[in-house]
Amino acid sequence: MSRIAIIGGHGKVALHLSRILSGEGHDVTSFIRNPDHVADVTETGATAEVLDVENSTTAELAQAFTDHDAVVWSAGAGGGNPARTYAVDRDAAIRSMDAAAESSVKRYVMVSYIGAAKDHGVPEDHPFFAYAEAKAAADEYLRSTDLDWTILGPGTLTDEPATGLIETDPANPGNGTETSRANVALVTAAVLELPGTIHRTIRFKDGTEDVVDALTEY
Repeated sequence: MSRIAIIGGHGKVALHLSRILSGEGHDVTSFIRNPDHVADVTETGATAEVLDVENSTTAELAQAFTDHDAVVWSAGAGGGNPARTYAVDRDAAIRSMDAAAESSVKRYVMVSYIGAAKDHGVPEDHPFFAYAEAKAAADEYLRSTDLDWTILGPGTLTDEPATGLIETDPANPGNGTETSRANVALVTAAVLELPGTIHRTIRFKDGTEDVVDALTEY
């Protein structure tokens, strides 16, 4: 059994993930901002902890991560406010990486998105620009750390049921990149068990290959 910390614990991917990990016997701590969401989180089998990562210091985050074996970042500002997007998706994410190192938690999994890159190509006047910039910066920073990191880049998220089937590094994203949130959770749970995915950026969408089979190719 491992102790796993999930940041952004009330998100749809995180709720799926905490249910999977708890069902596998792991001890899951889900960090949430809104105390009204405690019941939703505990229903998955996780322990809910109220923590505002946007306004928490590195030291406060490190204290929260103490005695955990892995950290999963599944939080997001939700778009619409560029200042808050940078504050959460870039700055708080980076503080969480520093905090993981400070608390000796080596394993860190970042839930990003399929197009995250410095050359993301999103125009500055596009509403998605701040998010694209923030995620690119956070992912780049994570790659520079000494953490045992994995960056996950799912495609366009949907609420379709889990199939357990994906396509990694889609050859032609123009054919669509729909990715079930439930499948993202399955992939996240799987990489935590697969050392070969450490120091890898894994872009994927719903497909036809079993999740574990696809990931063991890394």
